[in-house]
Parts: sequence; C-alpha cells; structure tokens
Amino acid sequence: MSSKNLHNISSTQDQSGDTGCCSSICAVVLTVLSFILVVCTFPFSLMFCLKIVQEYERAVIFRLGRLMSGGAKGPGLFFILPCIDSYQKVDLRVVSFDVPPQEILTKDSVTVAVDAVVYYKIYNATMSVTNVENASNSTRLLAQTTLRNILGTRSLSEILSERETISHAIQTNLDEPTDPWGVRVERVEVKDVRLPQNLQRAMAAEAEAAREARAKVIAAEGEMNASRALKEAAEVIAESPQALQLRYLQTLSAISAEKNSTIIFPLPISMLNALKGSSG
Repeated sequence: MSSKNLHNISSTQDQSGDTGCCSSICAVVLTVLSFILVVCTFPFSLMFCLKIVQEYERAVIFRLGRLMSGGAKGPGLFFILPCIDSYQKVDLRVVSFDVPPQEILTKDSVTVAVDAVVYYKIYNATMSVTNVENASNSTRLLAQTTLRNILGTRSLSEILSERETISHAIQTNLDEPTDPWGVRVERVEVKDVRLPQNLQRAMAAEAEAAREARAKVIAAEGEMNASRALKEAAEVIAESPQALQLRYLQTLSAISAEKNSTIIFPLPISMLNALKGSSG
C-alpha cells in the first residue's frame, strides 16, 4: 500500500475520531443543560418529565437520537428529560387482522379467492421500533404475499381438505421473517375459499352424478339380495304344499287389513287336484 493511501486512511480516522469526540461533548453539555432546566422549573417540569405506560405497553426511549440502554421501559412510571429525550409506545397485546381476498391460481390451474385471518403480537418492543419502520404494516403485507405463495403450490382439492395443514405452513413461513422485527405470529386461519360460479355448478353436477350412480348400485344390490331370498323361500315352500296354502291365507289377511272393496281369494291347489281326479 502506498504512503498516500496510508495518509488518507489515517486522515479519515482522525476526522471520525474528532467528530465522535465533538458529538460526545455536545451530548454531555445538552444533558447537563436539560437537568438544569428541569431543576429550575421544578415542580412544573414534572408534567413533561414523568410518563406512564399501561401494563400491556412498553416505552422505547431515545436520547439525542440514540437508544438508551436498559431496553424498553414499563409498565408504570418512567422519567425522561425534556428537549433531548423522545419515546415511542409499543402495544404488546395480540393483534388480529383480516387478509384481503387474494385471487390465486392453484397448482391445477383453478382460480380461487381466498381470505384469511392472522393473529400476531410484538414480543420485543425495542426490535419492533429499531429494526422496521412499521411492524404492523409490514406484517400485513408479508401475510398477503405468503398466502399467495403457499396456496399457489397446492391443488384445489388440497386447499379444500387440508386447511389446518395450510394454516400451519403459512404461520411457519410468516414467523421466520418477522422474528427479527420483534413480532411473533401466534395463529393463522384460512377463513373462506370462494370458487367461480361455473366451477361450482360443475362440481355440483359431478357430485349429483356420483350420488345417482351409488343409488343405482345400491338398488341393484338390493334386488339381487331380494331375488336370492325369494329363491330360498320358494325352495322351502316347494318342500311342503301346505306352506303355500298358509302363504295364501297370509296374503288374504294382509289384503283384508287394508279395507279394500275387492278381495281376491286364491283357490287352493289341492282342491283343484281333487276336482281333476273326480272328473277323470
């Protein structure tokens, strides 16, 4: 390295060191002046110096643009210096928001509209203020993108039948990039999947055809079982001629119970055989 480059580097370091020293001196002077102002205006200065945050809130304090050590303050009472301190409140409660309906092209080339609800909370107030400009808005935008990316790799049948698995996958993919922001995604739920009207009619027709096919199969199986039972009954009746006469009487009893005006009484076969024998 040439002597000229070494001289430039040393000059830059000297300038940065001088700047840091001057800023430190200015910070000390301003802090001392702020303390003097608080003492001189006491007790009226307490209205500007004492702040309160709720149990579910934390205050991130900056002094002369730098984050104060010790992390976020709260809950309860804390003290700031006027003119040089600024603070920002952060809500640590669980927040829910609706993901707007997203038009998604599924893996099997079907367009569906899907909306979801996301529950998240800020677990680190300092990170949510210093690492991202707007943690809430960033989480909402990321949720929309993640929902489209996850559902774009699934087929329509998977979206309709595996909602719990899809919700868990979306939560995992959301929680990883939001962790440096101090945000933890608690839960994700797919609310509704809306299909096009023509696709709904096609699926309804398909389901109706499937039900009719199953009904015809069940009816055919019933007729086959009934025919087998009738065959077995005929074989049993054929072994005893008196059983057929008893069956005739049962049929007559069933017809008379219905109170019909016309009753058909079958003539016993044995009587016909007797008449045939006498005529011969």
